[in-house]
Amino acid sequence: MQAATKMATVPKKNLWAGRIVSALGALFMVMDAAIHIAKPDPVVQAFAHLGYPLGTAVPLGVLVLVLVALYVIPRTAFFGAILLTGYLGGAVATHVRVADPTFDTIFPILIGALLWGGLFVRDGRIRAFVI
Repeated sequence: MQAATKMATVPKKNLWAGRIVSALGALFMVMDAAIHIAKPDPVVQAFAHLGYPLGTAVPLGVLVLVLVALYVIPRTAFFGAILLTGYLGGAVATHVRVADPTFDTIFPILIGALLWGGLFVRDGRIRAFVI
């Protein structure tokens, strides 16, 4: 039991670095959710381009806010990261389906890497599982 606790402890500098990296990913996702809910003209055009009905914008925005909330709560961060990964995977698949430019396709992957990278650095349990 003692060894598992030691592996899960994280140095303070790692904890803060992980929080900063996680915050970058989480803030991007909150911004994404906010524009889905506000539905400015670029979002309307993007939904039309991607083939999604505009009526799904607000539910998707609310869903993302719930997933980010799960991600930022330490106890549910792993579950939130898994669910956000699924959401971002859907974004990648959508961009591939409509043959969007490479950057548009890999951008959700980069956000996912920020989310998981931050979690890896700030949570010793994730690091112990991976390493």
